[in-house]
Amino acid sequence: MTFPVVGMVGGGQLARMTHEAGIPLGIRFKLLSDTPQDSAAQVVRDVVVGDYRDLDTLRGFARGCDVITFDHEHVPTEHLRALEAEGIAVRPGPDALVHAQDKGVMRARLTELGVPCPRHRLVADPADVARFAAEVGGFPVVLKTVRGGYDGKGVWVVDSAAEAAATTAPFLAGVPVLAEEKVAFTRELAANVVRSPHGQAVAYPVVESVQVDGVCDTVIAPAPDLADELGLAAQQLALRIAKELGVVGHLAVELFETTDGRVLVNELAMRPHNSGHWTQDGAVTSQFANHVRAVLDLPLGDPRPRAPWTVMANVLGGDFPDMYPAYLHCMARDPRLKIHMYGKDVKPGRKVGHVNTYGDDLAEVRERARHAADYLRGVITE
Repeated sequence: MTFPVVGMVGGGQLARMTHEAGIPLGIRFKLLSDTPQDSAAQVVRDVVVGDYRDLDTLRGFARGCDVITFDHEHVPTEHLRALEAEGIAVRPGPDALVHAQDKGVMRARLTELGVPCPRHRLVADPADVARFAAEVGGFPVVLKTVRGGYDGKGVWVVDSAAEAAATTAPFLAGVPVLAEEKVAFTRELAANVVRSPHGQAVAYPVVESVQVDGVCDTVIAPAPDLADELGLAAQQLALRIAKELGVVGHLAVELFETTDGRVLVNELAMRPHNSGHWTQDGAVTSQFANHVRAVLDLPLGDPRPRAPWTVMANVLGGDFPDMYPAYLHCMARDPRLKIHMYGKDVKPGRKVGHVNTYGDDLAEVRERARHAADYLRGVITE
């Protein structure tokens, strides 16, 4: 039998877990990785080490692949257009992916579609930031580089005109800067959907995403105490965005739940996403398996949860680089615990893995996840 080959650009943990999801289906993977030590390069058999920013490297990598997809959004848009022009299937395609690559393009298109977003505009310099703040009712405002930011990088909160005048870092980064109002929100949510080339789409339950210092710390599925009508509206909004932008594969729509009971779109990601890691153990079909199905135009799997509650907690690097001895305690304490490690060197603050817990009682499920993540990191020792 001949099974298709999925070419994954990027060798991080998302590629690693997507490859894992393809194994039971017999799907072959080819990886374009920065180094042989990258997370996915440790487990994928067919690895090409090269620079994703080089068109000739991408062309060579694409040979023998049935479809190209991504671990990150950083491949130059013009390179993806060149691959498509040569008949290579790229999913999501560049016309969709640019909305996850460029926050300015994303905001302009979503506004055109009438999608609720924070008030925003591109700004030229610190003085322009002060003018924008006056337009939206004053400071603080949020500044974002339109390309390249993630996990809180490339984002600044400016609290005053003096601070705006002293803030030169985003304007020296060599890319346009987007200014946004600082939204009054009660919490952050995420709506994860998957869409195939022929238009089939599925929506996972809306989750609550808890951020610490700009990095996702905990995800609760489904989002507790979320009004049914607001959860349904968030799912429908994500499905509409996926359709309007022509997304193929997984789309994460990060949202603010505002203090006045609305949802506003914060960010888009067109790949498996941290807010969907809970689906590995908590959903009938994981985000990774459905992403593989979508890019190959296979029928999509059931996104429904397996348990009333699932909690994902990220494991960040701490002061104890050898996490393996902690497995004994965590596994013995909680046989239902699911540990997922990425094969990364442990560095303080770096995402090196995550844990999933599930069950009927949210407080108990959340405590189990928090205990395991903190014990693996070395924050607690009992």
